[in-house]
Amino acid sequence: MLTGMQIAVMGGDARQLEIIRRLTELDARLSLIGFEQLDHAFTGAVKEKLDEVDFSNIDALILPVPGTNLEGQVETIFSNEKVILTGDIVSKTPEHCTIYSGISNSYLDEISKEANRSLIQLFERDDVAIYNSIPTVEGTIMMAIQHTDFTIHGSNVTVLGLGRVGMSVARTFAALGAKVKVGARKSEHLARITEMGLTPFHLSELVNEVKDTDILINTATHLIVTAMVISKLPAHTLIIDLASKPGGTDFRYAEKRGIKALLAPGLPGIVAPKTAGQILANILAQLLQEDLGKRKGKVK
Repeated sequence: MLTGMQIAVMGGDARQLEIIRRLTELDARLSLIGFEQLDHAFTGAVKEKLDEVDFSNIDALILPVPGTNLEGQVETIFSNEKVILTGDIVSKTPEHCTIYSGISNSYLDEISKEANRSLIQLFERDDVAIYNSIPTVEGTIMMAIQHTDFTIHGSNVTVLGLGRVGMSVARTFAALGAKVKVGARKSEHLARITEMGLTPFHLSELVNEVKDTDILINTATHLIVTAMVISKLPAHTLIIDLASKPGGTDFRYAEKRGIKALLAPGLPGIVAPKTAGQILANILAQLLQEDLGKRKGKVK
């Protein structure tokens, strides 16, 4: 239980509602910032404006998955007002206050460091990333069906990267009957691709491996689907880029060539916000209970 814990939830999308629901069930007291247009009420949660919150009593600060932008603005779909997290706000929190975000950037890193507050990026955790790969794959399948005029079954699918998302994508498309090959750099990843019954290739050979690709799915966060790579793709190829913005694809050149290229970060929150929110809620509940236990001297 989180009885006695005061938590501020700042902005976010439908995923935050599952987090709010779970934390109120655990008896935490919540200040909801950027939710004034939310019709639903939660027992133990109070909608407040940013300047109404007493941050000196906040034990944890929960941001949306994107965290903030480089100016400190927090995204929210339940408010028309700007919600901006400043270094001054963070410094007003107690020393034990922890900031939770999906991802971070230089701004959020800096204000957390200056205030000497712990910042936890949930999407850096293996468990969150693996759970999230499930709705990500479903969303990728949805996009592939919507934007092609051929079946996944029998098509040539190239997946770039064998991380937590890449592995799930490759396995699922193969299960749907696609002929899947996967590009990776690490020798252990190439070995795993072989063990999975898929076709491996080293990413240094990418330009030579895409000439028969029907669907190209990228998970690499750096520019890898370059103009040279795109120039070798068939005209009908669909590119689905699952990397965080700005993605790993030269979208300008893809458009110039007439190849459809879709940047699709954050698919879990788009295609399955309830499930994606429950994933984050369960992990946050665990982390917050551990934090509360440590502060009470009850380390399990």
